[in-house]
Amino acid sequence: MDARPLNTAAPAPVSGPAGPISLYVHIPFCATKCPYCDFNTYARIEPLIPGYVEALATELRAWGSLLDRPEVSTIFFGGGTPSYLPAGALARLTETIRLGFAVAADAEVTAEANPDDCTPERLESMRAAGINRISLGVQSLDDGLLKVLGRRHDSSQAIRAFGAARAAGFANASLDLMFGLPGQTMAQWTSTFEKALALGPDHVSMYGLTVEPNTAFASDIAAGRLATPDGDLAADMYEFAIDRMSRLGYRHYEISNWALPGRESRHNLAYWRNAAYLGAGPGAHSYLGQWRFANLKSPREYIRRTSELAHLPPRAFPSRTPTQGSILAAIEQVRAAGVLESVEAIAPPLEMAETMMMGLRLDDGIDAQAFRDRFGVAVDTVYGSEIRELVGLGLIEFDMRGVRLTARGQLLGNEVFQRFMLVPQRA
Repeated sequence: MDARPLNTAAPAPVSGPAGPISLYVHIPFCATKCPYCDFNTYARIEPLIPGYVEALATELRAWGSLLDRPEVSTIFFGGGTPSYLPAGALARLTETIRLGFAVAADAEVTAEANPDDCTPERLESMRAAGINRISLGVQSLDDGLLKVLGRRHDSSQAIRAFGAARAAGFANASLDLMFGLPGQTMAQWTSTFEKALALGPDHVSMYGLTVEPNTAFASDIAAGRLATPDGDLAADMYEFAIDRMSRLGYRHYEISNWALPGRESRHNLAYWRNAAYLGAGPGAHSYLGQWRFANLKSPREYIRRTSELAHLPPRAFPSRTPTQGSILAAIEQVRAAGVLESVEAIAPPLEMAETMMMGLRLDDGIDAQAFRDRFGVAVDTVYGSEIRELVGLGLIEFDMRGVRLTARGQLLGNEVFQRFMLVPQRA
C-alpha cells in the first residue's frame, strides 16, 4: 500500500463541505451471487461475518472520532445483502453509528433486503435497530425470469415479504424492479409492473439491465446460452413505466426512480446532487471536501487492516462540520493504516462536470442559482456551447431556472452526460 503523503497542494474545491453528510455502510455477504451482479459482494464467506461486523464497527468509530462526530442526515446499508446478517448485527452497527456520529433526529435509515430474508422476526429486529426505510430487491414477479436472474425467492415470497414489511411497521418501503432482461416479453414486464404497483410501494426503482463485463450473464450471452437483451424493447418497457407511474401519482424524480410525494430517497439524492458522503466497508467510496477515496475491496484484507484503526488517536475539532484540513488529516491516518485503496483530489472543473452529469438525472435538473452559489459562475458561462447544442438536439431544456432533460433526453441520457465530462478543463 502506497503510504506517501497526499498532495496537500491540490486545487481547493469551490464548494467545500457544508452541512450534514450521508453515510453508506457496505455489507458484502450474499447467500448466492446473482449472475448479472458486478458489485463487490461474495457468497460462501459466512465464517467472516462476526469478524467483519467488528471490523466495520471499528472503521465507523474511527471516522466518527477523526471527523469529530460529524452530522449525518441519511444512512444506507447496502450490499450485498444487509438482511442476510444475523439478528443483532444491524443493531450493533446502528448503535456504533449513533455513538460516533451526530445522527439527525429525522434521519432516513435504509436497509436493502432480499424477500427470502424477510421473516417477521428479522423485520422486527431491523425496525428495533432504527431502520425506518426498507428497499426490497424483488427484480421480477415472473418465476421463470427470477430463475434466470439467479434469485432465491419466487413471486409469492416477494409479495409476502412486502406485506410482512408493512406489518413490521415499515411505513416507507421501496421495490427494485428490472426490465430489458434476456428473453423478457412486454407481457411479462407489464404483469410484473401491475402486480408490484398493486402492493402500494412508496418508492420504486426500475433499472434496465446492463450486461457488465466479467459476469456470468456476459459469458452466457457471449456463448449463446442466453438471448441478447433487446434494446428497443427495453426502451418500450421504460416508456410504458413512465406513462403508468405518472397515472398512478408517482413523481419520476430521477431517471430510474419514482416516488410518492415526500418519499424520494434522500440518501440517493445526496449522490445525485454531488453532496458529501462517507462510505464504510470493503470497496465503499467516499466524497468529502475535495477528496474522493475508496476502501480496499477484499473483505479478508479489510478485516485484517481495519484492526489498525482501533489504535488511532482521537482528534478534536471545534465544529461538527469538518474542515478541509480535518478531512485531509483523517484521510491521511486511515490511508496510513492501509484501509484506503485510492485517493483522488477533485479539482473544481471535474466537480462541475460531475455535478452536471449527476444532477441532470433528476427531474428538476440543475438549478441555475444553486450552481452559481456553489461555483461562483453561471452554468451557461461554463457550458454555453454544450447547452446550445443539446437544446438544438431536443435533449435538454434551458431557461432562467436551469437545465433539465427532455423526455427524449431521458432515453438518451448518456449522450447528454458525456458532453459535460468531455470538457472539464473549461471550468
